[in-house]
Amino acid sequence: MDNRTLRKPAISITPEEYKTLSQQYTPKPTLIKNVVRAFVVGGIICAIGQIFINLFVSIGLSSIEASTAGTATMIFIGALLTGLGLYDEIGKFGGAGSIVPVTGFANSIVAPAMEFKREGYVLGVGAKLFTIAGPVLVYGIATSIVIGLVYFLLH
Repeated sequence: MDNRTLRKPAISITPEEYKTLSQQYTPKPTLIKNVVRAFVVGGIICAIGQIFINLFVSIGLSSIEASTAGTATMIFIGALLTGLGLYDEIGKFGGAGSIVPVTGFANSIVAPAMEFKREGYVLGVGAKLFTIAGPVLVYGIATSIVIGLVYFLLH
């Protein structure tokens, strides 16, 4: 298209007027509402985790075993809710409260893998799942080995 056929815009606005206009229509942050929602959602997730730990203790597991079982249960629930598409809704409502470490980690691993489901379960979901989880697992295992060696040498 030839530049000679384009007409100049009919609106002339100064940068100061544009700034004022954009501030007028920019949505105001709802900080207090977001903080309260994050606190409530994060608190509910943590309370559910504590309920599972108490349940596992009541059926005879030791405190450490119950904590491990509770963590594994919360990881499973976080991954399941992500796979069903419900964790995204929790995240939209609760914001940062949904990034409680265990369930947020499960969501961050499963969500990208679910995006590649149409490429198949092996080359899509499986490949993407291990692409994301790989660095986390390598770092976690390497760190645990170093800490184990330090603990062994000090005792």
